[in-house]
This record gives sequence, structure tokens and C-alpha cells, in this order.
Amino acid sequence: MKKRVFLIVLDSIGIGSLPDWQDFDDTESNTLGHIAQAVGGLSLPHMESLGLGNIIPIQGVSPVSDPRGSWGRGMLSTCGKDTTAGHWEMMGIVLERGFPTYPQGFPEDLIRDLEDAFGIGILGTKPASGTVIIEELGEEHLRTKKPIVYTSADSVVQIACHEAVYCNEELYELCRKARKVCQGRHGVGRVIARPFRGTPGHFERTAYRKDFSLTPPLPNLLDEMQKAQIVTVGVGKISDIFAAQFLDVSYPLKGNPLCIGKTEELLADRGNDGFFFVNLVDFDMLYGHRNDPQGDAKALEEFDRCLPDLLNHMKDSDLLIITADHGNDPTTSSTDHNREYVPILSYSPSLKGRGLGDRLTLGDIGATAYQWLTGKKSPLGTGWL
Repeated sequence: MKKRVFLIVLDSIGIGSLPDWQDFDDTESNTLGHIAQAVGGLSLPHMESLGLGNIIPIQGVSPVSDPRGSWGRGMLSTCGKDTTAGHWEMMGIVLERGFPTYPQGFPEDLIRDLEDAFGIGILGTKPASGTVIIEELGEEHLRTKKPIVYTSADSVVQIACHEAVYCNEELYELCRKARKVCQGRHGVGRVIARPFRGTPGHFERTAYRKDFSLTPPLPNLLDEMQKAQIVTVGVGKISDIFAAQFLDVSYPLKGNPLCIGKTEELLADRGNDGFFFVNLVDFDMLYGHRNDPQGDAKALEEFDRCLPDLLNHMKDSDLLIITADHGNDPTTSSTDHNREYVPILSYSPSLKGRGLGDRLTLGDIGATAYQWLTGKKSPLGTGWL
């Protein structure tokens, strides 16, 4: 029998601070709960029917006495609170030491090595909001052609260039050079291309962001699935997160609507099988980092409206898991990620729903997928089947 697992990550939709949040220079947060409060309640009837309201109190989302799905929370056990840390942990990679961050800006040696690699000076070199720093330095960038290089609270080196100065491929080449520089003690989780366009006072980022991640270490569950002859498929930024490794097929689509549409297309194809890893980035990129709870709420309700179409394509041999990778509470004063529990909803037409409790690592998510697809105990994490 052909079996399939669809793992959908609602990027940054956490559900409350982890006990160690203060150890991560964080703000106490509850992304989903605070979004609901900010808009006077969320309408998520289909996720509600799977058990979302059984996990924590959420305004507008009620607990259900007999949910269709299984429900619980996942804890980040890895040292981090960003996209790479969360997605890697789902695949059994637990970081005992966090990726380097630069809250005081880049050190002189890293700045020098980047300028040597680029063959030109750089602007910025400090933590900043991406939309703010292009307004601050965009005009100077246009005049000097120096790339804008900045960071955030996460382990990232972000490179912003105007599309009239560096085309997308030229910007990506700068990122590849930066990725070679950013190894060892400067081995940041991601180097991110941030192209923008427009004129001074009216700059805007384009949709051609691209992430250049560190190569994920072994062992990991994507590799284990491939060894077991399981087809691995990435939708959205999954390929970027895993440095284009351990995936047989990738659909690097931009934005929630295209990624949800591709997921439905893959579900409707009854002839395929394997592991389908989907990232819905808009919650984080468009709304969380811009402190826009209304935008987050609208995107959540749009996803919920699509759920019936996804569920109607599922077979008894299919498993759907909906989760998140970290938090990004849009109601706090910060625009950075938060270290939060993540929701876990699990559904198959062949299974009865039940409470999953608090999973001590996100690796249990990947372990469950591995268990479903192979019928064997996972070498990393503990499945809940």
C-alpha cells in the first residue's frame, strides 16, 4: 500500500512561551493566542474540529469533546528559536549549541572577510529591520553599489541589494560567497538574499528572497527516509532550509497561496507516495516580522478555509500533520522570533483522534512520519502512533 505523510508548517505560529524563554533574550509571548485576542477572536472551524482549541484557550476557537484529529504541543529542545532550528529539529537534528548571533553588529574580522569576498565595501553591518534599513541606506547603496549587509536577533547574515544594481542572480552569487565565509565560528544558520526595488522613500522588497543554509548534519530523518526508499518532497522554502540536500523533489514556490495550491495538487494525485514537507512562510515573513496581527489572522483563516479541500483528498493510508517551527508574536514590541511551544494537529481518515500531550522535542513529529511510512520505530525521536 502506498503511504503518504503531509507535514505542513505554519511558519512562526507558536502557542505560548517555553519555560526557558528568558534564556534566549526573548519576550514572553503567545503568537496564536495573542493574534486571536488582537482581532476579537479567530474563525478556524476546520482546525477547531481537529482539536486546535483543545491545546490551549484561543479566543473564537472552542475545545471539542470528540475531535477528528489528535492534538498536542511540541517543545523546542534545540538551542535556538528560528526557522532552521525548528525545521531541523523536526527531522531529528538537535543543536546543543546555538548558531552565532550578532546583537552588537558584525565583528571587524567578519566584515573584512565579507568585503574581501565581494571585492567591494559593505553598508550596514548591524541588527536592523529589513524594511527600515533599506530606507536608511538604500540611496547610498544606489550611489556606491555597496551591498547592504545586516542581521537580526536570529543567526542570519542578510544581504539587501536593489534590483537595478545587482540582478537577482548577482545577489545570489554574493550570498554564495558569504556562505563560504560564514563557516566555523561565524557559521550562521542562514545567509539570506533580500532584493528590493523602488526609489528613495518608496523602496519595497521583492518576492525573490532566497535562503542559503548550512548543510544539515547527519544523522537526520530526511536522510533516513531516503535510505528507506521513501520519496522526499519539499514545498516552499524547505529546500533552502536544508541547503538543497536530502530532497528528491522540490517546489520552491513563494507565498502561502501557491504552496497551499501545490499541496492540494499533490494530495489529489493518488498515484504518488512519500513524505511531503510544506512551509507556509507568510505568517512569519509578511505579518509576524511586521507586527501585523490582523494580517496573521487573515492568513490563518484563509488556510483554514482551504483545509476541507485538503482533507477531502486524503486516503486511509495518508497522514496529515499541521505544526509550526517557533513563535513570532506580532503583538509584542519586538519584531523578532519567540521561543514558544508549537501546536501539533495530526489527522488520518483511518485514525481516531486523541490527546498527544506535550512532546519533549519536535523530533517526535518527524519520528511519527517515519513510523507511518516505514512501519518501523524511528532512530531519532519518538513517534506517537
